Amino acid sequence: MSISATDVKVLRDKTGVGFMECKAALTEAQGDTEQAMTILRKRGLAKAAKRAGRSTDQGVVGSYIHTGGKIGVLIEVNCETDFVARTEDFQQLVKELAMHVAAANPLYVRREDVPAKTIEQEKGIFQSQLEDKGKPPHVVEKILEGKLESYYSEIVLIDQPSIRDPKTTVGQLVATAIAKMGENVTISRFARFKIGEGQA
Repeated sequence: MSISATDVKVLRDKTGVGFMECKAALTEAQGDTEQAMTILRKRGLAKAAKRAGRSTDQGVVGSYIHTGGKIGVLIEVNCETDFVARTEDFQQLVKELAMHVAAANPLYVRREDVPAKTIEQEKGIFQSQLEDKGKPPHVVEKILEGKLESYYSEIVLIDQPSIRDPKTTVGQLVATAIAKMGENVTISRFARFKIGEGQA
């Protein structure tokens, strides 16, 4: 099937990926832009994984104050070079992440940050909920896994659904940015302040 330059341009504008990659993805998706975006995202994630080991000692501390000044967020997002840190794409990503933290109130950046004690407590709660259901152990284990995944998606920033596109996790959002910018990007830490919280 013939893919028009206009279709390729639309996909390029949406993803920031090169012309030939966009054309190949559209050809593979038989002209379906949404499917082509999924294909590129998958490829982007693969590229992002290759960059994951690279050092990220540049970046910015971004901020977001919610309308009315009741919620404020500071977030440190890192990349490999000062050049990328100053780009509009990177600045936009930092702003979006700060807004997400304000809206979704995550407690940790990534799963590894969740204390083992907290995970064990949650598992204990889930298990007690399943005790009198009479399900076999292997089924209980599967349900526990599912409940734990759901718990992570509530409290871990990287695992939360994006407030802009709930079909995409924050981790996928970052991975797409990595593919677009060509550098590793990491979220180091954040602080969320809400009026009245933390007062005795």
